[in-house]
Amino acid sequence: MKDNLITSACAIEEIKTQGYTVIEDFLSPTQLQAVKALLPRINGQYLGRNNFEGGKTERIYALLAYDKIIQDVVEDPRIMALCDQFLEPNYLLTTSQSICIHPGETPQPWHCDDVFYSIPRPRPMVGLSTVVAIDDFSEENGGTEIIPGSHLWSDDEVGGDYRSGEGERDSAFAERMQGQSVALEMPAGACVVFASNTLHRGGTNTSAKPRQALSNQYCQPWARTIENFYLSVPTALVNEMSPKLKSLLGYSVHLPFMGQVSGSHPLKALAADYLPPVSRRDKK
Repeated sequence: MKDNLITSACAIEEIKTQGYTVIEDFLSPTQLQAVKALLPRINGQYLGRNNFEGGKTERIYALLAYDKIIQDVVEDPRIMALCDQFLEPNYLLTTSQSICIHPGETPQPWHCDDVFYSIPRPRPMVGLSTVVAIDDFSEENGGTEIIPGSHLWSDDEVGGDYRSGEGERDSAFAERMQGQSVALEMPAGACVVFASNTLHRGGTNTSAKPRQALSNQYCQPWARTIENFYLSVPTALVNEMSPKLKSLLGYSVHLPFMGQVSGSHPLKALAADYLPPVSRRDKK
């Protein structure tokens, strides 16, 4: 227990100071094999639709709906402890996806995961992101590249139009970012956890093999989520999930009443016989 507390304290300090931390033994060997069995190499049917998603990168969204092993990863106690530290109570899961970078993929534009929120930098943390290596991460196969300390930068310090990716066409901007970045070398099963305002990107895959990863991201309870889990995860499946997962998907109330359903707790809406008040009125 003492070692866990020391590790947690180190991780918190690293996120505060450099914007990220790495948990080397995040997945057990059994968990890693279970995830690999769930995510066989796919054949190009889910390729990205733009430069950000990647023309040679495949993503599967709402991944926690596919298998219990992903749900366990989403609510891993170490990640929940970090979310408890940096986010307000009733924080949410904002996206759960797999990311497979195929050979020949070009680097992703530099970005931060809270780019959707138009709050001037430097800004308080709106979210916490994780990338779990399912294959070994290297500079050659497109391992995550990250810029230490960039979570503390102002908009002026960032420079370039990183919100739209226009800065990538500015060679000076690209060179400045590259000159300050670190290519994460992580073994399969490791996880990088970083503040959502930390600049990062998926790298170039010059290897001969795909590079698979999971990315679960969390956000403040008052922020709109990237994925609409109310529509993508069937309520029958939600009913089988743990109380924590239900809360992460938004079946919770952020005080005093954010997230309520017609004045009631949203968990009531999961009951098989639930009818919204409007429907009940129609039956009279």
